[in-house]
Amino acid sequence: MADTITCSRCAQQKPQLPKPPAPGAVGREVQEHVCADCWGEWQNMEVMVINELRLNFMDPNAQATLDEHMRKFFFLDGGRGDEDMPVPDEEARKS
Repeated sequence: MADTITCSRCAQQKPQLPKPPAPGAVGREVQEHVCADCWGEWQNMEVMVINELRLNFMDPNAQATLDEHMRKFFFLDGGRGDEDMPVPDEEARKS
């Protein structure tokens, strides 16, 4: 049985993801702090962020931008995220 974690996004006690959803330290951090339901929400949001910001993964900065949005979405940097998370359309217009 999976370990139980307190999800950083929904603040509920839920089972830990069965394996890290991404390679390296980021994947381990997500596994330790994010439940499966919130990970599923992120997968939908991730598509919207990629599309709205028109992230091109041939650009090395694209992954860093996506990681920043993911950290804010999951409140992994201590904030509550949503109010601090830029609306993708607004950020795209800045560039």
